Amino acid sequence: MSLNRDKLLAHIRKMLTECGFAVSDPITLKSIAFDLVARRDDELLVLKVLQNIDAFNKDDAGQMRTLADALDAKAAVIGLRSSSKKLDEGIVYSRFGIPIMSLGTMEEFLKEGVPPFVFAAPGGLYVKIDSDLLKEIRTQRNISLGTLAEIAGVSRKAIQMYEEGMGAVIEVAMKMEEFLNEPLVMPLNPFEYSHEKGKAADAMEDHDRLHNEVFRMLETFGYSVQPMARCPFEAISSDEKMMLLTGVERYGPMLEKKADAVASVSRVVERRAVIITDKDARMKSVHEMPLMSRRELAGAEDRKTILDIIRERSKEGG
Repeated sequence: MSLNRDKLLAHIRKMLTECGFAVSDPITLKSIAFDLVARRDDELLVLKVLQNIDAFNKDDAGQMRTLADALDAKAAVIGLRSSSKKLDEGIVYSRFGIPIMSLGTMEEFLKEGVPPFVFAAPGGLYVKIDSDLLKEIRTQRNISLGTLAEIAGVSRKAIQMYEEGMGAVIEVAMKMEEFLNEPLVMPLNPFEYSHEKGKAADAMEDHDRLHNEVFRMLETFGYSVQPMARCPFEAISSDEKMMLLTGVERYGPMLEKKADAVASVSRVVERRAVIITDKDARMKSVHEMPLMSRRELAGAEDRKTILDIIRERSKEGG
């Protein structure tokens, strides 16, 4: 399938919608780490869409992970190829701790319910072994580690590690299945699988004076503020009852475009959102996105006052 990036995004959005997901508009702001968010019931996805996955970098991966962790979501990259070849279907790749899959792999999993079984890792292609079943069968049949290791062509230590959850090379898994006459290979959820233990990047960056001032004020009201980078909003502000997607933007030409992006994400992730601006204005919302000035924030009595303002200026009101 030969698709430019816009058509690829449109195709993925259509497919997700057909599979019952609520899907955000494409995020078109510059330097954003992801392109779409999608929700189906309790399943929330943060997705990056690339023609060539070699464009995916460590910073984007770190920020996708930071956002996904904050929202209890899964992050993944959907791509067509790398610089060397087209991505194979039915294989889950991974970079910087983020799963990567082809468009076909995603479609088969979501539309047909057909999961992938193979993942790529340094050294080749691997499968996930049902470690509990392997250990149970070997123990019940009184098969020693050495015997199974000799059959599979690996060390005794490798068999022990398979029984502890380590993936196996495809050829090794096939030898064990044939010898034991039992299916040991398990399907993968491509949105949960990652062979890397990637660490979420620190989202704190050099914010300007306005950002830092807004963050400090929110903290004085008792919010826990998690700054975000390469994201449509600058922070996620949380208390014991709610999570607030918090944008910070100077009143100007970028405000409308930013409001659209934050509103679209907010609707899908089902979290309230607000954009804090540097000055008062007659306009109290942009495209259903509540606006609040720095002065209004500073003058609020408490968190309830802030939430009341956001509710009044949102689409649903009240």
